[in-house]
Amino acid sequence: MKVGLTERLDSFVRKHNDRQLAALPLIVLVISLIILAITFASSGAPVKLGMDFEGGTMISMASQESVATIQQKYADYPITDVRQAGSRIIMQFGPMSDELQEQLVSDVIESYENVEINQVGPVYGASLQKQAVKAVIVSFIGMAIVVFLIFKTFVPSVAVVISALSDIVIAAAFMNIVGIELSLGTVAALLMLIGYSVDSDILLTTRVLKRRGTPQENISNAMHTGVTMTTTTLAALVAMYIISTFSYVLSPTFSQITLLSNISIVLIFGLVADMMNTWMLNTSILRWHVTSVGTRRRKA
Repeated sequence: MKVGLTERLDSFVRKHNDRQLAALPLIVLVISLIILAITFASSGAPVKLGMDFEGGTMISMASQESVATIQQKYADYPITDVRQAGSRIIMQFGPMSDELQEQLVSDVIESYENVEINQVGPVYGASLQKQAVKAVIVSFIGMAIVVFLIFKTFVPSVAVVISALSDIVIAAAFMNIVGIELSLGTVAALLMLIGYSVDSDILLTTRVLKRRGTPQENISNAMHTGVTMTTTTLAALVAMYIISTFSYVLSPTFSQITLLSNISIVLIFGLVADMMNTWMLNTSILRWHVTSVGTRRRKA
């Protein structure tokens, strides 16, 4: 299956010129930026902030009541999400006054069994938000510096940075589309995407710039290794997503692990975007760069 995918991708790259290859990734990037801009204009953040950053209360309890019944029962509180995971109901509330929060907690504890409560204050959430933004910025800048030090060539280095940036932007836009909130877990997933992206891009760039042979031969060789690496990781992430999201189907005693579910789905979509950006966008830039350098050398 992996070999078939690699062969089809290699054939696709060979049949299309550099402009054609770069067109689709750039169109997807522009659409993703528009989605982030719309979200920012409506909410003040490019991705909808979760409880970790906005503050709020998450309550999990054993209940046989329906989601609609629970939602109606607690409609007087700032409830933002209700979902069922096996034999448990998970409710999420936005920030509220201390008095209202105490009333909510007291009501839930008296009404249900096996209650689990997680609270995050708005001040602490704002502090976490600043730290998360710093982590993403510092990680990205550090990655860019390392890439420039490795290749010491402007165009290939910029291609790697653009590819990594596009992976993060597309993954963030996907989060907005499917309604995944930004949490500490999804921030970790976005940071991991930087590593995954640079891994495949550096493999491609090193093969093309530092090995003998035609650019297309080097691209094909890098593709066989890179696609195998990515598909192997995707298989593991798909397994993690299925287990963390649907384990309660096997037994009502299991509950959905929302953190792992969100991390895995963000990484899955980010890696799919990385395959497009690496083997179409980055490949087209590298192929154009190597051809242009070769042409200038022959003229000289």
